[in-house]
Amino acid sequence: MITQIAEEESQLVKENPTAIKSNEDESEKQLHELLLPNVNDLPVNPTSAIEFNFVTYFAPDFMKPEHDQYIYRHANGLCVIGMAAGHVAFKDEGGVTSVDFNVGKSNRSEIKVTGKRKRNAQHFESNTALCKVCTNNTFYIVR
Repeated sequence: MITQIAEEESQLVKENPTAIKSNEDESEKQLHELLLPNVNDLPVNPTSAIEFNFVTYFAPDFMKPEHDQYIYRHANGLCVIGMAAGHVAFKDEGGVTSVDFNVGKSNRSEIKVTGKRKRNAQHFESNTALCKVCTNNTFYIVR
């Protein structure tokens, strides 16, 4: 039975060798399309690591205008907090001159967290001071 099928295939190849060749070319072309994306379908700019790994929140401060912040939250619960581009500190003449993490009872820059459960991590409330951002004229406490 197997020899009969092999003989039929060899007979087909002898009669029409381009038919087999075109089937192989077509299957290879389909495989190529599956494995390699079309360049025209890709985005112009790839997504950044922040866009890919974090959820972005914007926190406007209604009590103090132009003291807005952003928060990047990772799936593991880690948050990155920063001042928004429209913050007053960036608009002051001379810009930001220094950032002081020695706010309150402890120096925030000396806190070291370790392990999977982030031992020794500082837990913050909504009014906890994170740092003090200094400009030429004034300073701003980031909460």
